[in-house]
Amino acid sequence: MQRIAVLLVGLAVVPAGPGAAQQAAGTALWRLAATTLPVPAALATGTAAVFWNPAQIEDSARTQLGLEGIETPAAIGASGMLAAVRVRAGSVGQIGLVYGRVGLSDLTRTGDSPDPIGGDVPVYSFAFGATWSRPVAGTALGATLAYHETRLDLVRATRLTLDLGVSRDVAPGLRVAAATHFFSSFSTSEPAQDVYAGVEYRLWQGPVWGDRGVVRARYGLAFGHGFTADHQVGAGLELGRVVALDVGVTREGSYSVAGWRAAAGVRVTIGKYRITLARDAGVNDLGSAYRVGVDARFR
Repeated sequence: MQRIAVLLVGLAVVPAGPGAAQQAAGTALWRLAATTLPVPAALATGTAAVFWNPAQIEDSARTQLGLEGIETPAAIGASGMLAAVRVRAGSVGQIGLVYGRVGLSDLTRTGDSPDPIGGDVPVYSFAFGATWSRPVAGTALGATLAYHETRLDLVRATRLTLDLGVSRDVAPGLRVAAATHFFSSFSTSEPAQDVYAGVEYRLWQGPVWGDRGVVRARYGLAFGHGFTADHQVGAGLELGRVVALDVGVTREGSYSVAGWRAAAGVRVTIGKYRITLARDAGVNDLGSAYRVGVDARFR
């Protein structure tokens, strides 16, 4: 039922036609994948994080590679992956490619009874695009131009999106960020897109077990998608440049009753590699969704 509900949200709320309905359903699948983000999407960092905010902080690495896998519980049956590569391009900044795919599995064709009468029903959404970022006057700017395809059974819908992002340290220890996600319409009530915003503040820094520790507080917002806004509050603990822990609680907006969910993650840096493990707390006894990621930086 949860898997069907994800699609019905996209199909039921868009009167503009099957293409718009499918685009909304595809974005709903990506919102499902985003439940494993323990930080607000606008504040997400890392190579694959250009999928959420293309304005990534300038990195001295010559080449960056990122790969993430996402798996939801069997009751939902969704899985996905993100991959990105970024390279330094002199005064142009950093340029790269990003790819993502998310879909549902084990959906079978039925007739008058629940017994399957054919093969699996393909349900997925993928995006492939080019991304750019560059610091300008102390502000990280970014943009991603992407091609999207969403398939629900036999019907496909495609579109192009142009997302813009910004991130800036406005005061010592205070960072603000914002980004569009799947932007293709100037409507503020378009269920196929989101607008992200976030603020991060350094609460404390000092020595911890012989290393430098930092505690940060975060607040994030997702809105402009045709239903009430999502609000996320959280915190992060960094131990030197080796280990980071992140937790967040989100009040998810909806077309009726808002819900709550929590997520947590850990990042470990080993040489030129950064490994990320994250999961949400699960809702309604359905189980948790997981995300595993690897970043590699080559100087």
